[in-house]
Amino acid sequence: MSRQKLGRSMIPISDAFTHDHHGCDIVYGRGCVDDLGEYLAERDLSDALIVCGSNVGANDDLMDPIRAGLGDRLTATYDGTTPAKQVESAFQVRDRIAETDADVVVGIGGGSSLDVARIATVFAGDDRSLSELRSEAEEDGEIAPPTASADQPDVIVIPTTFAGADISDGGSVTVLTAEESPTGQPVTSGGSASLIADFADPSLFETTPTAALAGSAMNGFNKGIETPYSRHANPVSDATAMHGVRLLSDSLPAVASADSAHDPEVMDRAVVGILLVQLDRKLSIVHSFGHAFARRYDVQQGNVHAVVAPAVLRYVFEQVEGSRDLLADALDIDTSGDADAVASAVVEQVADVRDAVDVPTRAAELPGTDREDIPALAEFVLDDWLMPNTPEGLNPTQAGLEEVLRDLWWLEG
Repeated sequence: MSRQKLGRSMIPISDAFTHDHHGCDIVYGRGCVDDLGEYLAERDLSDALIVCGSNVGANDDLMDPIRAGLGDRLTATYDGTTPAKQVESAFQVRDRIAETDADVVVGIGGGSSLDVARIATVFAGDDRSLSELRSEAEEDGEIAPPTASADQPDVIVIPTTFAGADISDGGSVTVLTAEESPTGQPVTSGGSASLIADFADPSLFETTPTAALAGSAMNGFNKGIETPYSRHANPVSDATAMHGVRLLSDSLPAVASADSAHDPEVMDRAVVGILLVQLDRKLSIVHSFGHAFARRYDVQQGNVHAVVAPAVLRYVFEQVEGSRDLLADALDIDTSGDADAVASAVVEQVADVRDAVDVPTRAAELPGTDREDIPALAEFVLDDWLMPNTPEGLNPTQAGLEEVLRDLWWLEG
């Protein structure tokens, strides 16, 4: 059956809005960062420390509006975060917090920088040194969570990619890599930060290189795709996820394609879509595959999600209903055909979105991957903490997951 589009009209979105999400203010709109100083003043916050990566820190088109918005409340900038999310970065930020007496940390950029910013504030209340933390990890293969502090700095995040990592009070940093760890698996540490606001300004996303937008797109998109078939889905999570998927499936191919000139209206819709898929997200097996690859390789999660999503969706639909009609409606697919045809059309449409943003489509395209690792990767998926969220009736097995992984390398079963 070929996909039949429903021909829906363009769904309108607000030019600007503020929404309280579990104590975190989501502030959306072009130019919303102009109000950062006023926002801090209303909360008696006077000393802001920016945390970002070197590329973001050197991007004046991005940073100038933020610096202007913070005004004299900007105390210092740390621009040393990396995609590796190393604990060293978090401790360096912790030192800057102490040196500057910062009462709010402003994380800017993609998921790695936002995680480092959040976790650094958690470590601000922990009296362990970096060497003590690493020694603990080397001896035990794990570490005790950081000690929370009542006076740890507040956190504001300003996302600039589509990873969908902003509306969270947590995150993690790597204490030991797999090669350093006594268990052969990375040792990470996380905690709960005091996230007070997420400033989502579409004009800042437009300063992000197209490759970075494309590389993050499927990570965020799959948060919406996963939610309705999660074991813990509900009508509220379905509603926000499906509206987000509608916006993203229309807008991501345009804003993340290499030959696209950014249309402000399309970028606005993409940013709202990324916010929506995070609001009550229910992650599941696609993210378990992503975590499995991360345990084995140094890979960008958006690219892993791009590779695994269609094959994992097909695996889910072979065993369970998987909310296929709900996903089909969100993806503008006719649901009047038989169930198998609807499932195939959903998989095809997810693959079409993936292909339109110019990201890897095969596991062999991910750096360092080896098809000989398929049994180990399947074990990692089965062991992942999100697997209890898989749909009722889905019964993942080692053999079944290995077959999915073989599909990712385009091997015969």
